[in-house]
Amino acid sequence: MLICAAWPCAGATLTYHVAGDDPGGWPAILSSIGLQNAARGEVEVIPAGVTVTETDWNQRVERGTILVLEGASPLAASFGFRAGTKRVSVQSVEDLRVPQLRIIWEQPADSPVIETPKEAHVFARERHEKAPLVAGFRRGAGAVLWVAVAPGPRGYDRFPYLPQALADLGLTPPFRSARLWAFFDSSYRSRVDLDYFAPRWRQAGIAALHVAAWHYWEPDPQGDEYLRHLIDACHRNGIQVYAWIELPHVSERFWDRHPEWREKTALLQDAQLDWRKLMNLTNRAAFAEASRGLRELVDRFDWDGVNLAELYFESLEGHENPARFTPMNSDVRAEFLAASGIDPLDLFDPKSPRYYGKTAQGMAQFLGFRADLARRQQAEWIAQVEDIRKTKSWLDLTLTHVDDRFDTTMREKVGADTSRTLPLLVQHDFTFLIEDPATIWHLGPQRYPQIAARYQALTARTEKLAIDINVVERYQDVYPTKQQTGSELFTLLHLASSAFPRVAVYFENSILAPDLPLLPSAATTVQRAERASDRLVVESRAGVGAQWTGPALVDGRPWPVASDTVVWLAPGSHSIQPAAVKPVLRLVDLNAELHSAAAVDGGMEFAYQSSARALAAFETLPARFQIDGADAHPVTIDNVVMLPRGQHVVTAIK
Repeated sequence: MLICAAWPCAGATLTYHVAGDDPGGWPAILSSIGLQNAARGEVEVIPAGVTVTETDWNQRVERGTILVLEGASPLAASFGFRAGTKRVSVQSVEDLRVPQLRIIWEQPADSPVIETPKEAHVFARERHEKAPLVAGFRRGAGAVLWVAVAPGPRGYDRFPYLPQALADLGLTPPFRSARLWAFFDSSYRSRVDLDYFAPRWRQAGIAALHVAAWHYWEPDPQGDEYLRHLIDACHRNGIQVYAWIELPHVSERFWDRHPEWREKTALLQDAQLDWRKLMNLTNRAAFAEASRGLRELVDRFDWDGVNLAELYFESLEGHENPARFTPMNSDVRAEFLAASGIDPLDLFDPKSPRYYGKTAQGMAQFLGFRADLARRQQAEWIAQVEDIRKTKSWLDLTLTHVDDRFDTTMREKVGADTSRTLPLLVQHDFTFLIEDPATIWHLGPQRYPQIAARYQALTARTEKLAIDINVVERYQDVYPTKQQTGSELFTLLHLASSAFPRVAVYFENSILAPDLPLLPSAATTVQRAERASDRLVVESRAGVGAQWTGPALVDGRPWPVASDTVVWLAPGSHSIQPAAVKPVLRLVDLNAELHSAAAVDGGMEFAYQSSARALAAFETLPARFQIDGADAHPVTIDNVVMLPRGQHVVTAIK
């Protein structure tokens, strides 16, 4: 895993400190973008009501401190934030970077109306009275940020965009990740400039797009051209592309052509539920045709992996809603009838002695059968992808599976049962991507370490676990915004990245524009970061790097994995310091987990591991390669080199 930390001399902000005994939500805000707590910080927060004895704040700001002030105080007044006699009750907030975003506080707060200094930029204000609530200005090498009231205990209760305001005032987050996954649906991006978006996605820390592949199931000249362009643009920017499959939905055309294979609900209606049109893949003819289509889809495009997503049944209301309950096709009914003597339709018929309202035993038996059927179908489709791998060895495989450990109702509702599915990791090589269901989206970021603990207890292959964060509007009453954004989103990403080896977001188009620049910082985990003389010492389980101007030594040796702004390092503890000479060859970006690297005569050597083929971007394309000691001629696209999946050592000579 690659992460980047910014070298302090290059303008990065490494530390923060909150005065007083009650830091409130500030540690959550500042740590979510990678800042480290310290006794004296480059960001100094003075909460309301805290008396400070230090008197040289203006000089400290001039020299580079970012000072954060809450409410009305003599210190705030000394910087031009003066309270008047008028007061305002605040519950609805307008952030001027996204004025249309509804920001509603769960509880109103009373605040004096503050007069801001002329040089201050107002970031947020009360929506109706227009009273300033967040404002700040730069001074010398530092800045002052003022907020009318405390941000709340969670850090995002009132002002979602405090990290963005700090960034506008000159804060550069110290760490950066480049291994997020994101889901992508071309129906939301059909007319965009893909060559423009691809570098922006990579800059936002996205390592792979999981592309809605059902749109391309059947050949179509215009659609195929778009997808090839998308994949090419991603590869040129070091982004892997996965075919995101949503079986038992196959495609619109598949549904239209094969009404005889349509899934049925418990009312024996065709199972067209929301956007998904579900097919009966228990039927052997339907399975064979869908399998053929999957193979052709994977063969037609230069995918890096396949994501078998949500391969179970409807619905989130379970058997309580027969109009959405599946599978009730004739093949499933016949199989269950032969095994149990019960036609599942009888479980929904009040006139039947088998009706679940009269006896719960039959329904419990069918729900268990249904969960086992989901596991069998997952294993069957995993085998299909593994067969395709025989000719496309570089393909990665992901299985997206809704969480049923934290929300234990998911087994009965959709047939998802981790206890049956997770053991497949013992026989098969895939990433188990856990999707937290809509039922728990309101519970906050702290759920991710709890979810991780429940899954880690079920498998020894914890390195194969991943989490999918749904960045969408929630149906529950949530505050201050319906969709996760700003500090809430960054805290979600930060805690999820600390708990899981891999984090995905659903979906690329739903992430609000103000959040994109700080996503890479939120997705990092660093255990320790300290300055020592001319060195930056950083320890991270996932790796760490440094924003850098000029060449660098890492652990005393010239380091070749760097761009003009970032040094990328392997996991562990490392020290970074300036070097006199630039390496003759530089690897500027690697979409893989870096294990080690070294400058060698005429070039460089590095070791990596990747579940898909690795994408390595060089400053200048090397003339010769060796992989594991043997001469190699890998495929190249511009300065990006495609390397085999797995664990390998690469020697590149300029």
